[in-house]
Amino acid sequence: MILEVTMSPIGEKNLSKYVAEVIRIFGEAGLDYELNPMGTIIEGEWDHVMPVIKRAHEKLFDLGATRVSTLIKIDDRRDKEVRKSDKVESVKRILKEKYLDKQKTI
Repeated sequence: MILEVTMSPIGEKNLSKYVAEVIRIFGEAGLDYELNPMGTIIEGEWDHVMPVIKRAHEKLFDLGATRVSTLIKIDDRRDKEVRKSDKVESVKRILKEKYLDKQKTI
């Protein structure tokens, strides 16, 4: 599955130390992840990923947060294997084809 997770300690102004700790946990767990400005994309199996997300969520409380919002968006496709890079490349391919078609008509 591919998922996007965003963890936010409510009421905190500087989130960098929290994000860094979450990313450290993901890395130590061996997750295939990609940090972006709004969250983190993770690729992996449900039983491996979800306990790590729980651990990261709990760690924010250990760091002093009194309230944490965790948003998880899951793409769990079972008819074929899809990687996060496949999804991006598919869109790029379509854009390139449309751009090339437009250039041919000019």
